[in-house]
Amino acid sequence: MVFVGAVHEAEPALEALLEGGAKVVAVFTLSPRLAARTAGFVDLEPLALAHDVPVIRVDNLNDPAEVERIRALDPDLIVTVGWTRLLGDRLLTLPSHGCVGFHASLLPRDRGRAPVNWAILRGDRVTGNTMMFLASGADTGDIIDQRPVTIEPDDTCATVYAKVAAAGADMLRAHLRALLAGRAPRRPQGAAPGDVLPKRTPDMGITDWNRPPRAVHDWIRALTHPYPGAFGFVGGRKVYLWRSETPRADEPEGPPGVILGLEGTAVRVGTRGGSLRILRVQEDRGVEETAGSWYRRRALAPGARFDPVDEATARWALGLAPAAAVAGRTTIEQGARR
Repeated sequence: MVFVGAVHEAEPALEALLEGGAKVVAVFTLSPRLAARTAGFVDLEPLALAHDVPVIRVDNLNDPAEVERIRALDPDLIVTVGWTRLLGDRLLTLPSHGCVGFHASLLPRDRGRAPVNWAILRGDRVTGNTMMFLASGADTGDIIDQRPVTIEPDDTCATVYAKVAAAGADMLRAHLRALLAGRAPRRPQGAAPGDVLPKRTPDMGITDWNRPPRAVHDWIRALTHPYPGAFGFVGGRKVYLWRSETPRADEPEGPPGVILGLEGTAVRVGTRGGSLRILRVQEDRGVEETAGSWYRRRALAPGARFDPVDEATARWALGLAPAAAVAGRTTIEQGARR
């Protein structure tokens, strides 16, 4: 088989295949140029080379030259894990037993981009991983297997993706022999409930404090490392919000976005109907630090505030108003120039 992967789930999946005795003839991954721009990229070369499997780095797997390179390997199966680009029809028809891929949701729910991030920021308690045969179109192929994945109150995008990765590796182990023999189970997907999830961009991390404490906490943990992060502006400085504390039901109230005070190594910020303890932050082009260290270093005081976010920008950042993208970017750029 040929393995294709780049981020998060790819390493546990490749490890499961290699340890399961699959004959992996090549690992395709991103070129250094694209890897540097890809959140959550994992270098598969150490694992592959430990099993004498060559690693091939590409800009575009669908390039005719790369398609011919894979054709020459004559794979029975292509397994794609943690690869954010669609495989073209020429690749999909190459292996005799098909192309297998994964999607971090319980399909047909949440087709589209960044499903784990969207699930957390929506406040979902459960997501999942789906193993499927790849087909033309995004996340539409026949389902081989699915596993639910819980989202705990303190989970982040990184910890949920780790659970998703473990579920994917387990499914590969369970179905490896059937896949290699061309006898894997498959069932068509039903109709997708809801719209396809939109792509997220770094600017969409702008934080609207005029939401309940739990919603702001979910926002921060959905966008934290290894993703670009939630952020806001204080005194013209862009401040990334890397970690917050799960709010209780009885948090004190304060005006949205207003810093209410220092609490040890944390800073309490008002939200709609409550407040939230911010634990770790980072100024743009600075180093990550505790929120308390940042508060003291900047000589802040109760009453300092994060810039408010207009409604159009807030809806755009939530994926609810695509037409507001221009307004959102303008607001963010103005905040950065203050």
